[in-house]
Amino acid sequence: MTQPVLHQYDLGPGVRAFSSTRHGGVGKGNYASFNINFYCGDNDADIETNRTSLCRMLGIDTWHLVYPHQVHGDVVAAIDSQWMESLSPIEKRINLDGVDAVMTDLGGVCIGVSTADCIPILLYDAARHACCAVHAGWRGTVKRIARKAVEAMASRYGTDTQNLRAIIGPGISLEAFEVGDEVYHEFEEAHFDMARIARRYTKWHIDLWECNRLQLVDAGIPPTGIRIAGICTYKQHDDFFSARRLGIQSGRIFTGIMME
Repeated sequence: MTQPVLHQYDLGPGVRAFSSTRHGGVGKGNYASFNINFYCGDNDADIETNRTSLCRMLGIDTWHLVYPHQVHGDVVAAIDSQWMESLSPIEKRINLDGVDAVMTDLGGVCIGVSTADCIPILLYDAARHACCAVHAGWRGTVKRIARKAVEAMASRYGTDTQNLRAIIGPGISLEAFEVGDEVYHEFEEAHFDMARIARRYTKWHIDLWECNRLQLVDAGIPPTGIRIAGICTYKQHDDFFSARRLGIQSGRIFTGIMME
């Protein structure tokens, strides 16, 4: 029986937070071996086997594992008891199509996002018993999805940003994230502090870790409450999926959070 190998994060008692690695699943080729993303061309049977294995490890039913079909946007969806109990599986999948961040205040529900060089972010509010998982690719970062996710938690759950803790998970590093001038200009035109997030080598490189950290600080999270995993997917593609190294027809990291 396979069991996924997870990179765990410590956000305190009563919450489990992690990113999946490439190990401990049944996937093959560029999907080897642990992938649960339905939208990257993997074999459905292997995905279901891996999903079942993860849920067994977490101690939940598969319908308590919730993640969206991401589109590099800035839409944040809330998962509540009505969503869990009233929608059919098909309706749930439709509801999460075009969503790039999910939040909940339910215990026993694992929410998460899929990445393979993009930046996954986990937010946890112990005081309000609420959490959020965010997918921040460079387009979502330009749209400030990290800040919008914090604002959505404050609006829906009454989150005090001083109480939030954040994890910036595995993603491509500044050294590996070479971009064209057009991408640099999109960040510049969105009024980012380019001296802090960009560096010129032969071409421009963007620091997505720092860019998202700064957004979280601007949203009101204390810098001491934010931790960067420091795992570059491009450099560590043997352990974490990287679309730049493997191509888009490859697996995805699942970064999830679940409260008791």
